[in-house]
Amino acid sequence: MNYNDYFEQQLGTLKEDGNYRVFTTIGRQRGKYPVCKYQGDRTDVPEHITVWCSNDYMAMGQNDAVADAMKATIDDIGAGAGGTRNISGTTDYHVALEKSIADWYQQEDSLVFTSGYVANFTALGTLGEKLPNCIIYSDAMNHNSMIEGMRRSRAEKRVFKHNDVQDLERLLAQDDPERPKVVAFESVYSMDGDIAPIADIIRVAQKYNALTYCDEVHAVGMYGDTGSGVCEQLGLLEEIDIVQGTLGKAVGQVGGFITGSYNMVDFVRSFGAGFIFTTSLPPAVINGAFKAIELLKEAHQERKDLHEVATQLKAGMMARKLPVMPSTSHIVPVLVGDADLCKQASDMLLSDYGIYVQPINYPTVAKGTERLRFSPSPAHINGTHVADAIQAMDEVFDKLGLSRRG
Repeated sequence: MNYNDYFEQQLGTLKEDGNYRVFTTIGRQRGKYPVCKYQGDRTDVPEHITVWCSNDYMAMGQNDAVADAMKATIDDIGAGAGGTRNISGTTDYHVALEKSIADWYQQEDSLVFTSGYVANFTALGTLGEKLPNCIIYSDAMNHNSMIEGMRRSRAEKRVFKHNDVQDLERLLAQDDPERPKVVAFESVYSMDGDIAPIADIIRVAQKYNALTYCDEVHAVGMYGDTGSGVCEQLGLLEEIDIVQGTLGKAVGQVGGFITGSYNMVDFVRSFGAGFIFTTSLPPAVINGAFKAIELLKEAHQERKDLHEVATQLKAGMMARKLPVMPSTSHIVPVLVGDADLCKQASDMLLSDYGIYVQPINYPTVAKGTERLRFSPSPAHINGTHVADAIQAMDEVFDKLGLSRRG
């Protein structure tokens, strides 16, 4: 085999289908978010652009207090952690963050990983492998990190229809009641923006003695009185068994975590290869996350602003008959339905309007459901960001002849 020819051919197919991913280089400027400098190669793009596709939902990545905490940590103990958590990589900063997360979710303990992906992959992989004869019940729209963790576990898997509690119960009822079971789902699904019927899932899972595992990554910081997520907002923290979250979105850092009972967390800590065999996150990142979480617990106005931006954006686009998908969360997906046209729309928004929204194409979403996905933040409430985005989308849909709502 000529390896390079094969690689080139496969990449060429991606490009022909409109699914080749092009990275946009931007320069985030402290204190100016969501406005950034464009630093890519295109000559048709304005110097300054407005970012509408960041997962830094609460702008903690730009928060002065968070940045100051990170710098103080480096001044205190230096840069890296020094190793894996069991070999010299655990500091008092790591211990403090895990305690803060557990308190945030009203749980006994928590465990921090190098990313949200690794948290899902390791936790579900470990539970599925080590619980004897375990069955995992997975929502059909679960994230790749959850799917790969289940696959790695080699546990039997049942896939229930998206957010369909009746289908979940049908599957649970068919299996041996004595076998260990885990029901894995997300609270906010990031591509469609819909929210799971968490209370009903918990009720059915408890009926069949199944553990509940809720991925809250797109809700952390943005829902509930202290911002821990949808489970808090619905008053279900005492009912859910395992919550998985990320430090890489609303917390503005990098990393992931699980939280739950002391024994469950210790079980994953003790058997999870994705935790045991990797270098610990740097203390500066850990302390930055700690500071961000402490701020998020009190960020009532910022959460209100974020949801107000989302409401305004949805309403304004729908008034122009733009095909906003039926999101019930802060996420605003707009259907295009064609990979090439989705890329053209994204390029035109960037070059003609200085608005940065990446196209979401296959395999992230199914073919025929390609979309532009807007991610609001509290910073977008200032100035004319919302009005400019609505007007730009309206004009781009006209220029490209894209389908609108009836």
